[in-house]
Amino acid sequence: MVVGKMLAERGAIKRRRRGETADPTTGCVKRTARKKRSSAARVTVSCVRESAIGRASPRTAEVGFHFGIPLDGGKVSIVEKTTVPLSPGSIVLLLGPSGSGKSSALAEMERRVAGGCVVNRITFPVGAAVVDRVASGQPLAKAVSIMTACGFAEPHLWVRRFRELSDGEKFRAQLARAISLQSRSGAVGPLLCDEFCSALHRRVAKAISFNLRKIASQSRLVVVVACSHEDLIRDLQPDTIVRFKGKGQCDVATDQSKHCKTLSFHRRLCVQPGRKKDYDAFAAMHYRATDELGFVDKVFLLRDGSQGDPLGILVYAHSPLQLSLRNQATNKRFSRNPKAVNRDLRILRRLVIHPDVRGCGLGHWFVRKTLPLVGTKYVECLAAMGEFNPVFEKAGMERIGQYGIPPKRQAALEELTALDVDPFRHDFFMHVSRRKRVRAVVARVVFDWYRATTGGGESRVERQSPHTLAQTFRGLIGSKPVYYLWRR
Repeated sequence: MVVGKMLAERGAIKRRRRGETADPTTGCVKRTARKKRSSAARVTVSCVRESAIGRASPRTAEVGFHFGIPLDGGKVSIVEKTTVPLSPGSIVLLLGPSGSGKSSALAEMERRVAGGCVVNRITFPVGAAVVDRVASGQPLAKAVSIMTACGFAEPHLWVRRFRELSDGEKFRAQLARAISLQSRSGAVGPLLCDEFCSALHRRVAKAISFNLRKIASQSRLVVVVACSHEDLIRDLQPDTIVRFKGKGQCDVATDQSKHCKTLSFHRRLCVQPGRKKDYDAFAAMHYRATDELGFVDKVFLLRDGSQGDPLGILVYAHSPLQLSLRNQATNKRFSRNPKAVNRDLRILRRLVIHPDVRGCGLGHWFVRKTLPLVGTKYVECLAAMGEFNPVFEKAGMERIGQYGIPPKRQAALEELTALDVDPFRHDFFMHVSRRKRVRAVVARVVFDWYRATTGGGESRVERQSPHTLAQTFRGLIGSKPVYYLWRR
């Protein structure tokens, strides 16, 4: 039994008197009577376990005899008295090998500091999509930002139920929900996480650590994480490191140095020319179902070292002949002037960053590096994600405006409504497959888009399966892209 049980019981009584209750759904302690953030600047932990086994069996007696283990009681120090500073915007890293006392210390912190939120105990309501429980009640952009920072960056995962995720995905979803809960106005206490990123690929773990550092600083969160991995220190940049040495011994070290703004492997990153075929490895990572790239001009790859893994791709293509916001931004410089379009203008058709490292600032860095390499006076971009992520503005492109749904696509939606078809229902593919009128409406919209971006397209539409056609139509209907322009 851990020494301090009586104190824990007293703490529970005090919390009830203060109006605090433990939330079994989230693992957080909620304060109902008072809304102010805890002002506690430090916490002292000390854990001791009684080693009495009870009535010894012949086998345990034999182990005790051969290895000198006392079976008649006694106390074992798990964590000697240790004081840990806690302040808003800080990260505390409990670091040490398995069995050194990190989990016990984390549990003791939870008992002693009110309002703690334990990531590992965060749950999601049955049947609810993950995106519905991260930053619920706040704009979608807020939820997307938090999920991306936690390595949960793929839209197809956002709409899944928690039970449908892998173990690694569940941890990232729990972390995102915990951060959103603790970031709310009035939340108190630290964010606590045991076995932090222990089951994840090391590159993912470093990216999440880097992003958590930014979130803690920006949202003034108190974060306490426990893990065994030394390689996370550079990216997590903890304000305090508690090193557990075993047998209850630990050292506390504080770091007052300025936080680094780049990933630990940022210096290894390099930009290389690529080919259109290189996009095949990234196509599934893009949120649009279609792989239509238009008339590709230049491709660039972002690698972790000159021979390392590809972490991103940029595709620049020839621009469509007419765009209304382009005419507005350039005073009709390119209007009805195909020669000028082909000579002086390119469109950034695709930017894909590997989900492992999204949210770390690599996207705008990559775009900024390659814009001058395109070789034209102007580069434009139509980005549906521009509504949620200012990556192109950070890269130096000017935001001109946002398109609404074009009249022809709006008319197509009204036609489908008259046919009692909803493009966003699960049975939309079946309607496209079995009903000629529905397929005709959908094919017309997709064909118009192909004609505007690459020319032709009639035979390609005819060859597409109902599933591909429906997915492409969905992407076009749901898109309200932001128009960006870069001038040399």
